[in-house]
This record gives sequence, C-alpha cells and structure tokens, in this order.
Amino acid sequence: MSNGPALLVVDDSPFNRLLLKRRLAELGYPAPDMVENGVQALEAVAKRRYDAMLLDLEMPEMDGIGVLERLKGEPPVIVISAHTEMTGVIRCIELGAEDYLPKTFEPPLLKARLSAVLEKKRLRDLAAERLRALEAELESARRAQLSLVPRNFAALSDARIAVAAHVEPAREVGGDLYDLLPLGPDHLLFAVADVAGKGAPAGMTMARTFGLIRAAARQAVAEGRVPDPGGLLAQANADLAEDNEDMTFVTAALGIIARATGEGRIAVAGHEAPLLLEAGGCRALTGYRQQPALGVMEGLPYSSEPFALAPGQGLLLVTDGVTEGQNPALELYGRARMEAAVTGKTEPAEVLATLLADLTRFVDGAPPADDVTAVALLRR
Repeated sequence: MSNGPALLVVDDSPFNRLLLKRRLAELGYPAPDMVENGVQALEAVAKRRYDAMLLDLEMPEMDGIGVLERLKGEPPVIVISAHTEMTGVIRCIELGAEDYLPKTFEPPLLKARLSAVLEKKRLRDLAAERLRALEAELESARRAQLSLVPRNFAALSDARIAVAAHVEPAREVGGDLYDLLPLGPDHLLFAVADVAGKGAPAGMTMARTFGLIRAAARQAVAEGRVPDPGGLLAQANADLAEDNEDMTFVTAALGIIARATGEGRIAVAGHEAPLLLEAGGCRALTGYRQQPALGVMEGLPYSSEPFALAPGQGLLLVTDGVTEGQNPALELYGRARMEAAVTGKTEPAEVLATLLADLTRFVDGAPPADDVTAVALLRR
C-alpha cells in the first residue's frame, strides 16, 4: 500500500513510535514519517502535506496542545494519551483534534478511528476541490459580467458631455449593471439597473435586460431615429414579464441625452431618484414619474419625460446598494448622506470618488449587503 495515506507519528518514546509503525503496517498502511516532539512535527508539516497525524499529548520541547495551537487545521490529528489525561484531551479537541486514542489501544480501535479521520479528510478535500472549481467559475462569470459594462470613459466623453461609472458586486456575480452607449455621434444612452436578488441568477437576468435594451436602441438608430427611453423599457418589460414564475423584477433609470444641447428624455421604473448636480449644490431630479419595475406584469406602458442640463449641471444615478449601505450598527447610509457627500461637485470622476470614499468610511468594514453601482455625467 505504498500509495496510501501520508501519516505522521509524533511521540518522544522510541518504543511507542515503533509500536505505532508496526500496528499501522499490520493494518495495511504505508510506513509513517516519525518525529520526536512538537517542534519537529511542525517542521515536518511545513515540508509535506499529511493526511493524518498521530500526536502524543505529553512531550518535551512542545507538547500536543502546543502543536494544535500552531496548526492551521491541517492535517487532521488523532491525539494519543493516557486515561488520566482527559483534561488535556478535551483541550486538544477544543483546539481542533479529530479524535483520541488511549495509550493502550487495540489495533481494531486504531483502524476504526484512523479510517474515520481519513474518510473525513477525503470528503473535506473533495469539498475544497469543488469549492475551488466553483469559485473559479464564479470569478470567470464575474469577469464576463463586468466585460458587459463600458469602462473607457475618456472615449465616451467629449467636449460636451463627460461620464464616469462604477459597479461593485456584493458577491462574485451581482444583479447591478450600468450602461453608457453612444447612439451615433450626437446622443448618449445612460442607464443604471438593479435586479431584485444577488448572485448568478440575478447576474443572468441583468445581462438579459441590458441585452434587450441595447438591441432595441441599436435597432432604432439603424432605422434613423433616436429611441425613446420609455419605449426601450416597455420592450424589455415585455420579455422579462413573460412566464416570470419567480416574479424576478428589475428596477431601472434610463435616459438619452443630446450631447450638443444637454436636452434629453428619462424613464424611471421603480428605481432610486436621479440626483441633479450643480456647482451650488444638488437636488433630486424632478419632472418625471415613477413607474413599475420591469418584469412585474406584461403589457405595462412605459413613458419618458424631458429633462435638460445647463452647462455645468450633471446627473448622478445610483442603485439602492449605495443608499442602503449599512454600518456595523445597522444604520443606513441614506440619501441625505449621499447628497451631502457630493454637494458642490460636478466632475463625474470626482463625484464618484467622493461618494464611494464616503460610503466606505460609513460602512466601516461591514460586509456589503448589496451591489453598489453609480453613474455620473456632466454637461460641460
């Protein structure tokens, strides 16, 4: 059984080491590595990956408790102790030891406990391997999702309109996305959307949503017309609401602006109110109506309303991952803090950098509860 599990015997007694070696051989296990104390055990573990360690509790230089305090969960440990050392055994179990054997054990007991430990190790290794594969797939999906959003903001900006955007999924794959899509040389589509949910299903729904919107917008341009944001949302809703048994819905804010005049139209479906930015402050954009989220019901009409940006004015669109960011005390970041953070700022890159830095300070290391997405644009 030369290709069997890698075992390490740690005992200061030469007799005990030899006895364990013989017992293991009788049970069909390969010859173990053997060391005399805890210091040597840690050195051995640093050099080789073991499937199990048979660890004496009482040894000079470093005892079994000292070894367990320094191990990082691997390899699994069976503590060997005298019957009178149960306090120490209990401490070893608390520190992560898998099992224990009395000094005077019978071979069947060694076989049963070592087999159980090795099987648990095998299952843990298998689970870890599958987790690594899943994480690799999720990371690949994350890269694919982020590749959907434009990132070359310099190419999207010109002397008339400047833009910047940010998306940060709470998990590997998120339910938020933004879009900045040139519609010929004179118009720019901008959008932020949020799926109700997180993870891979939300990411797939969001990719589908943006694919529908982009396809409809490009079709309109090919036909020689500027698409209407309300019409784009209506077309996306028609597809998303059909056979939507899970009642997955998408909130969105979608606008199209003329680069030369700053005039445009905007449609909002169950989403955070856009913020109007100007040198003297900021305020919620008005003049539009809040409409139902996409995917809730088939046949819903969606309309858009006009807006206009004067030179020096801009817009900020965010998902609720910004306003509902939580700190360790479970307080929400809120719109008031967001508005205070960006007041007086209009340059898109500065707006987002300031907002995200302020949000990071507020959450103070608390894990994100939702994806964070924002788009800022400015009419120069």
